[in-house]
Amino acid sequence: MAGSEHEIEIAFAAMNQQRAEALLVVTSPFFITRAKLIASLAGRYRVPAIYARREFAEAGGLMSYGYDVADGYRLMGGYAGRILKGERAGDLPVFQPTKFDLIINLKTARALGLTIPETLLATADEVIQ
Repeated sequence: MAGSEHEIEIAFAAMNQQRAEALLVVTSPFFITRAKLIASLAGRYRVPAIYARREFAEAGGLMSYGYDVADGYRLMGGYAGRILKGERAGDLPVFQPTKFDLIINLKTARALGLTIPETLLATADEVIQ
């Protein structure tokens, strides 16, 4: 886990030396606010990466697969309204996302020399050209 942009750069250099074949970037506020840097480094070092948030694919990352955060916020707003109307928070069901979005960045795939199968493209919720 990196704690600074410099540590992210060191991690990518280390992955390059170890000839990493792929990368999975977990969700964290620190990483999300540095999506452009991380996607850029993955491209520079030619490491195919998948991310849990769409912001990374939008910033140039290869692909993302995760739940729609905005949808989760809307649901939480509904929960807040129910609590303000008197329902007990402990009586409300636990929120678990049920819809996950697959976003593929074809421009990045081409830059990495990857061909994304048509069957995968057909199942994607969004394809970035």
